[in-house]
Amino acid sequence: MGGKQSHGFSSKELNEGSGRQRSKSSSRDGQPSLSSAAERFRKHTTVHFGYNTLSLAMRALVETPSELWELREVQKLNLSMNCLSSLPPALGALDNLVILNFEVPEELGRCTRLEVLSLANNQITGLPNSLGAMHNLTKLNLSHNRIVHIPTCVYSMKGLVFLQLACNRLETIADQIQDLVNLKILIVEGNSIHSLPKTLCFLESLELLNVDFNDLQNVPVELYLLSRLGRLACHPMDKGLHIIHNPLLKPIKEVLQGGLSALYTYLKPT
Repeated sequence: MGGKQSHGFSSKELNEGSGRQRSKSSSRDGQPSLSSAAERFRKHTTVHFGYNTLSLAMRALVETPSELWELREVQKLNLSMNCLSSLPPALGALDNLVILNFEVPEELGRCTRLEVLSLANNQITGLPNSLGAMHNLTKLNLSHNRIVHIPTCVYSMKGLVFLQLACNRLETIADQIQDLVNLKILIVEGNSIHSLPKTLCFLESLELLNVDFNDLQNVPVELYLLSRLGRLACHPMDKGLHIIHNPLLKPIKEVLQGGLSALYTYLKPT
């Protein structure tokens, strides 16, 4: 069951709405009293595939209207294709929210002085190529999203020291990973990665490599080149190699029980 999506809001109205004086409307149909602006939002919600849906896509929003967070019944919210660089903590007021569409804006790539960027805990599937211009970025957190392939722009971020991609939908890591020559920490646990590229072993600065809870059955023989890993690690943020929670066929578990030195001895060509 669905309804026709209304386009009753102009971008100017949406961006200015939160600055207007708010008046509360009376409660109706068991719904809580809302500000007049929030009431206008409610009138434009529809039921789409069983979800109470509000779409504010393509409205040139530079910030989310504060009245939006009063609509606790909204289950699907589309904020894609706007000019939003972040979402406020007030988003947590939408405690019935099931689906959130939010895209990283191209304009974020203009923030070339940015050193730390966290886009964790969204439903991001990719990043705009413009972010490849962020040459000063040292820490990037993309964990808990829906990323299947590491975005191409990431491999252009040559200054990265920390890259967090845990709990996505990764199946592979591209050979271009070798371009991140300054990388010290790479976390890709909780994905569906079935193999590691040989080029990963050329990142000689790596001090922490977490590939736990993937689908790895073997590892590159060149892994012994990562001499700074130091040990097989167990605790999530311990430096070293996190790998034991995989369906490994090679090396066998008995080798891993001997620690990292035993693993490297096993892998090194004779």
